[in-house]
Amino acid sequence: MSWFEDIDNWFKRIQKYFEELEREMEEEMERMMRGVTPEEERRGGRARPKYYYYGFEISIGPDGKPRIKEFGNVRPKGERPIIEEDIEPLTDVIEEEDSIKVIMDMPGVDKDKISIRVTEDGKKLIISARDSDRKYYKEVDLPAEVDPNQSKATYRNGVLTVELKKKSSGKKGFEIKVE
Repeated sequence: MSWFEDIDNWFKRIQKYFEELEREMEEEMERMMRGVTPEEERRGGRARPKYYYYGFEISIGPDGKPRIKEFGNVRPKGERPIIEEDIEPLTDVIEEEDSIKVIMDMPGVDKDKISIRVTEDGKKLIISARDSDRKYYKEVDLPAEVDPNQSKATYRNGVLTVELKKKSSGKKGFEIKVE
């Protein structure tokens, strides 16, 4: 085989390589235009969320130790973060003597699209909101058992406030007689 044939074969391999590369790039561009990654395409074509929302809040707890709360739709998992459709809103839980107040930052949804539930045992609050643009979901562990029948919620300027009455145990302790 002459060196001309070697060069000709080499050019043919290079041409084949670029044709394959061009085909792969066209497929990737088509996926990008649809907003679907190859992994999402294998999982049934779920598109990526429109928003990437992540933040954290640092506060000092009543015990004097710092507390870090993360919120958003970016969840750290292994080497790569997971981006979910549901945004976990920034949440504050304020416990008072006879009530619990839960305040959430949930901008961009109509109040008619917000669902608030208390579990049967009265120890967990589940809040979700589904609008055309944004989806929120949060499960809040309550510091005390609550009575859902004596609760109320307000939504103003993107802030949801849920006020829950604590269940009364009837007696506050009991008396022991000294003999």
